[in-house]
Amino acid sequence: MSLLAVANAYTMRVCLNLAITQMVRRTAAVEGDENYDPDACTDYNIQSNTTMKLADYLMRDSSDLFEWSEATQGLILSSFYYGYVITHIPGGMLAERFGGKWVLGLGLLSTAVCTFITPFVVKTGGAIALFVLRVIEGLGEGPTMPALMAMISKWAPKAERARFGAIVFGGAQIGNIAGSYFSGLIMYDGSWEHVFYLFGGFGLAWFIIWCIICYSTPNTHPFISDREKKFLNENVQALIHSEKQKLDPVPWKALLRSMPLWSLIVAGIGHDWGYFTMVTDLPKYMTDVLKFNIKSAGLLSAMPYVAMWVASFFFGLLCDFCVKRKYHNITNARKIYTTIAATGPGICIMLASYSGCDTTLAVFWFIAAMTLMGAYYSGMKINALDITPNYAGTTTAMVNGIAAISGIITPYLVGLLTPNSTLKEWRIAFWVCLAVLVITNVQYLILAKGEQLWWDDIKKHGYPSNWLHGDLPVRKNDSEKAQIKMNGEKK
Repeated sequence: MSLLAVANAYTMRVCLNLAITQMVRRTAAVEGDENYDPDACTDYNIQSNTTMKLADYLMRDSSDLFEWSEATQGLILSSFYYGYVITHIPGGMLAERFGGKWVLGLGLLSTAVCTFITPFVVKTGGAIALFVLRVIEGLGEGPTMPALMAMISKWAPKAERARFGAIVFGGAQIGNIAGSYFSGLIMYDGSWEHVFYLFGGFGLAWFIIWCIICYSTPNTHPFISDREKKFLNENVQALIHSEKQKLDPVPWKALLRSMPLWSLIVAGIGHDWGYFTMVTDLPKYMTDVLKFNIKSAGLLSAMPYVAMWVASFFFGLLCDFCVKRKYHNITNARKIYTTIAATGPGICIMLASYSGCDTTLAVFWFIAAMTLMGAYYSGMKINALDITPNYAGTTTAMVNGIAAISGIITPYLVGLLTPNSTLKEWRIAFWVCLAVLVITNVQYLILAKGEQLWWDDIKKHGYPSNWLHGDLPVRKNDSEKAQIKMNGEKK
């Protein structure tokens, strides 16, 4: 159900990316025009035996289409993330305090309702109304990852985190696959409005099932066996901690000074830059540059995410196997797989842009890029569970929330860099993407950690010798104060 939660979240998030290609009136520059591109790929959707002009072809049945520029489309595509970044930290804190079930469930319910009413809203209020609606959708989806991470921290033993992360967060690829493929299929024979009805309806159905069978922790779940509950209580670090004592207040003073955490945040910005470039703008690249029809664009936009989904399981199993066999420690595991998921896709995206109009080669490189990005779930995606299992909801909220700023910047920046959607313009956007991925990954290699940080459990670790910023907010008695001081002196 967590996998389906992520899948639903992503279908509702990305369905607009392909739908907008059919919502906007397209115009074509012909030879002699200021914006004519001599290197443009041939549009084979136009029958060669017709006398219909290209502009007439593109303008057919366009009475209900919208006059939105590339920059306006970029703003609309980025609008979701304006709301998304706001509710991450509040959502993570609420999930830690009250459990992830209702924080996640009610958030996705609001997104499902907004998705379902999208056709009515956009026809009534145009671009401004759609922008506002997408911001509201983002507000609902913001708590998704922090709430899920807070739940996983209560359900996943340490040695199974990579697989857990691959399974649950691999739902993102299912969402991207379904969102791209079925959107293209629906719009090929039908209307763009049906895309929002379909995925909004799935979101509503998921919420009903989630409410009935899912719970925030093993100890509140009425259906699992006593044997499984006993095993989890003995092997899940966050459960062991919560059974012994109440969680201390969030140690913001130490958290905001934590270099490993900020390194994770910066790496998240880099990953999201590459990921959102693919998720948000690949359908536009397929239709505007490579000239695929909407059905082919939907299928070919989905294929890279199929590869990423399959690869995420492979990398998850490989990572857990190597950690158990002690071929490398957890810190090195996170660095290795994060590097694979950052530099590999960046290079492949560039190779795709230099494939020109060779559509087969371009699609191959896009698939290769997302295959390598599958290592992300065994790398930095679950790193918050390693360094701060007790505050995984809050720290994940910080990482995902700040990193999602990339989702605001990239669609709008791509719109500015590609006003005419030419191959050369897109190549510049891909070069920017590669530079961001490489730079953010280098700093992660230098600063990242893979073990619990001292401030995540001050009663266990004590203060480090170089801590000069006063006491953290800890629920403790006099004997515990002395123990904390002694733990710090030992270190």
